[in-house]
Amino acid sequence: MLLDLFHYEFLQNAFLTGIIIGAIAPLLGVFVVVRRLSLIADALSHVTLAGIAFSLLLEKKFTSFIGINPLYLGMTFSVIGSLFIERLRSVYKHYQELAIPIILSGGIGIGVIFISLADGFNTDLFSYLFGSVSAVSRVDLAVIIGIATLVIALIVLLYKELFLLSFDEDHAKASGIPVKKIHFIFIIMVALVIAASMRIVGILLVSSLMTLPVAASIRIAKGFKQTISFSILFGEISVIGGLILSYYLDLAPGGTIVILSVLILILSILYKNIRYKLA
Repeated sequence: MLLDLFHYEFLQNAFLTGIIIGAIAPLLGVFVVVRRLSLIADALSHVTLAGIAFSLLLEKKFTSFIGINPLYLGMTFSVIGSLFIERLRSVYKHYQELAIPIILSGGIGIGVIFISLADGFNTDLFSYLFGSVSAVSRVDLAVIIGIATLVIALIVLLYKELFLLSFDEDHAKASGIPVKKIHFIFIIMVALVIAASMRIVGILLVSSLMTLPVAASIRIAKGFKQTISFSILFGEISVIGGLILSYYLDLAPGGTIVILSVLILILSILYKNIRYKLA
């Protein structure tokens, strides 16, 4: 496979993209899980699906849209969905968690309508739903590198604010932190990472890459920074291992990555239980 990496551009694109996604998805996922917003990834992934379906519909109906990367409209829909979630959180102040299932339901509904208007599923849409190694282009890689650079830079710059906001929002407000602005930036980052991850993992499975490595690391980590480190490590193992196994066994990369993440989670739970019994 190492020899094939030097000969096939799509494998190079897939592995570089996988390494990047394996780091930034769990990195952002730690803050998502701690803030109890795990379902937001599912909601925005379905909104992204609506954007992808709309892009493919436009490409089918209008020749002027042929050749335009569906990733752009998917990212646009994902960001718009995140803005609607933020708006609904302010509308339902005492029931803020309602914002996520509302957007999730809307995303599914709009996506199904666009898919039906495009006369059903096609190969391109399936590759976005479940991930496809061969579908990752140089353009996709460049976009993902840009998103990763932005996300990492923002997390480094706003680490203290995000940390305080994740564990004690009231104290963050009392400390003078612009909570609404920070949350706005945070939810935009989540939307961009979800849209970027769909090429490798697939829209329907992308949320697992943001939550499963974090769930595993929580079982064995002794602090917040260690949780981040283990989450990224488990994410990379899942992605790289999943891509290698899917290449040799001719399996769907998204599903293979998720199954490896589940196995790592099970092993972390067993490890924690064994340590508890031996203590």
